[in-house]
Amino acid sequence: MVKDYSKNYNDLTKLMRELGTKIPDTMKGFNNLHKASMPNGVLPSKTKELIALGIAITVRCDGCIAFHVHDALDAGATSEEIIETIGVAILMGGGPALVYGCEAMEALSQFVVLEQ
Repeated sequence: MVKDYSKNYNDLTKLMRELGTKIPDTMKGFNNLHKASMPNGVLPSKTKELIALGIAITVRCDGCIAFHVHDALDAGATSEEIIETIGVAILMGGGPALVYGCEAMEALSQFVVLEQ
């Protein structure tokens, strides 16, 4: 079954905004943590997004895969860099990461098509 990662990304974005109205302090704290963690520093944002994607694959989080494939591309990651990140995640996560690595590859193909 192929998932629609663009729809997943958009749906989760909407749900996170809604959740922010119900638990504003928690969501503000999470958003502040994200803003503090992801900008260019010693590691560029692109590298941080690729790390986050590798973690998303190994912890088997569909929504995280959608976000971090999308955001890695936005940060300038190439398809080849994302595929290589999937390979490292498989090394670290074994069989389950292989399955979710395939999910990340599908997300990549969907987002790349949307960019064209």
